[in-house]
Amino acid sequence: MSPPVSLLFGVHAHQPVGNFPHVLDDAHLRCYQPFLRVLHRYPEFRFAAHFSGWLLDYLFDKYPQDMALLREMVARGQVELFGAGDTEPVLAVIPHRDRMSQINTFSDKLATRLGQRPQGAWLTERVWEATVIPALADCGMRYVTVDDYHFLCAGKAAGDLNGYFTTEEDGRRLDLFPISEALRYKLPFAPAHEALAYIEAMGSDSVGRDLSRHVGLKPDLQTTAAAAIYFDDIEKFGIWPETHQWVYGEGWLEKFIRGVLASPKIKTERFSDYHAAAKTRGIIYLPTVSYIEMNGWTLPDAAACDYAALVNESKAAGHYGRDKAFLRGGTWKNFFSRYPESNWMHKRMLALSARFAALPAPQRTPLMQQKLHETQSNDAYWHGLFGGLYLPHLRRAVYSALVELEALLDACAPRPPKFVEDTDLDGVEEIYLHNGVLQAVLKLDGDAALCEFDAYPLRHNFADTLRRQDEHYHHLARLGEASAHGGAGIVSAHDRVHFKHDIVAADMLADDHARGLFVDTFNAKPLRYRHETAGDGVVADFRTDAFPLSIKKTVAVQANTLQVRYGFTGEVEGVFKTEINLAMPSCDGMGGRFVHDGEIKGGFGQPLLLAALAEIALEDEVMKGKLTLKTSAPVQFASIAHTSVSQSEGGFEKIMQAVTLTLTWSVADVAGEMVVTLQVDRL
Repeated sequence: MSPPVSLLFGVHAHQPVGNFPHVLDDAHLRCYQPFLRVLHRYPEFRFAAHFSGWLLDYLFDKYPQDMALLREMVARGQVELFGAGDTEPVLAVIPHRDRMSQINTFSDKLATRLGQRPQGAWLTERVWEATVIPALADCGMRYVTVDDYHFLCAGKAAGDLNGYFTTEEDGRRLDLFPISEALRYKLPFAPAHEALAYIEAMGSDSVGRDLSRHVGLKPDLQTTAAAAIYFDDIEKFGIWPETHQWVYGEGWLEKFIRGVLASPKIKTERFSDYHAAAKTRGIIYLPTVSYIEMNGWTLPDAAACDYAALVNESKAAGHYGRDKAFLRGGTWKNFFSRYPESNWMHKRMLALSARFAALPAPQRTPLMQQKLHETQSNDAYWHGLFGGLYLPHLRRAVYSALVELEALLDACAPRPPKFVEDTDLDGVEEIYLHNGVLQAVLKLDGDAALCEFDAYPLRHNFADTLRRQDEHYHHLARLGEASAHGGAGIVSAHDRVHFKHDIVAADMLADDHARGLFVDTFNAKPLRYRHETAGDGVVADFRTDAFPLSIKKTVAVQANTLQVRYGFTGEVEGVFKTEINLAMPSCDGMGGRFVHDGEIKGGFGQPLLLAALAEIALEDEVMKGKLTLKTSAPVQFASIAHTSVSQSEGGFEKIMQAVTLTLTWSVADVAGEMVVTLQVDRL
């Protein structure tokens, strides 16, 4: 009799820092709560669980009774807790010192709240780089889970991936469990009996291979049980489309658990138990890689289309099983080169991390550490079926923490009020102007536009928006609604094509410029400025010559006001426009409104045109603040919502990124000067 296959079953629960409370509540009621309550009824079913730190704090505060079930399951030995970084950072893209801090903070939290210190770690988005090994090992992590795909990319055969392997870096050892891709796609989407049959077959097939490979070796190695390894998002068990009814209404989860417990061919184990009893399958060195889908998402449009074509050709030829390890796509860090907005956030975070680390230890406070960790939450830095770069409220949470941390650091170690550096390493320097209340950052790329505009009292960056760019999935949106699914069970989010909003081709046109503040044109042509050395004050001067017209543009920060002054020299007829893209937290919701002459003119999502305007206020209840725009002479004012089209597990959606204000005036009508101010106040 061959030994039963060891089912190592793990679930990962995560919500991004800054996600809406109603989203967390819905996720708990549709997924976390019913999952825990079902599993609590089956003490013999052992499994692993990872709840990211920010989500765990929320659930303990809001749903203590359900967390008591988790604590009880931990205490009775049913559940093994997995560690990670506290705010779910991608460990490979934060400094080593922050990896250590993140992992230890979360391990301490698990020990305090749930009574167990982890020895295994969940690797965010399964992003693997060997550089993360020392921090994980030094924090007490003995093993992590990554996809079996990672092992295939290192040359391993799929049939060998039924146990754990060992790697090392800089003298530290770490063991690696390969997650079965096939199980990721079967649980919970295939009928329970099909999933059970597949797991049972994994045991019998694997043992035969193991014995044939280890002939002549000592008996304890020959009889090591094969492992069926599953570790994936718990949200598949209730939050993904159609899954709540399937998993709980139709009883998939209970059928699966009962089937596992009734099968003589399957044994449920915690990873820690299997790890203690089994031997390593040998040394392995993995390449820099994430899961298959992620490797495609990281590529820009043209490359992603080429990559998809290669994959489809391989599948059509029947060679994909052989080829997929070598059709690798991009790496996770490609998101920084693909999306300038992501890169800017990341490099701002790195700079603040370095400033925090440089402080004398007595000046580093727990609040600073917490805010630094919040800036490293992974979701707002990337985009794919699940990433949150396209979601303004997730980027806003990162910037809120960035701005708050920067103010705390400035109080301890002040920066000059004006300085120049290349923050984002793109070869173009930026000039910073700040006074402790506001901060304006302008890229010295010829546009003389703001790429960041921070209000420290509101902890908000008004320039936090996203330009439209081509995405490889836009062609699916143009084809219309369809599904690639066939057979029994339900549709995985990877195979669904669904529209949450009405989308037309114009919604997917790529921008030809960055969506900054004060992007200028004259007679419909973009203006190119040169930076001039200014005198005293928190001021930046720029000049352009559009013969016979010369324009001097001065940007200044004064108290709670940003002032942009245009000086015109020369006699010429022409139309001047400036575009101001403002990230308003209310977006097109009910909490945002234009107020003009004491009258509400509409919300930020509604078009607005005023022929002669000198002052208007943008009030935002979510931000609990307002921004008042004033001009020294009347201008034509136009406002329109800036939206983007993205894809999520729920389908294609159109998201408001910013409100785009366009101010237009005739140069001949402004007596040589126009002054535009943005004043920031609390509501």
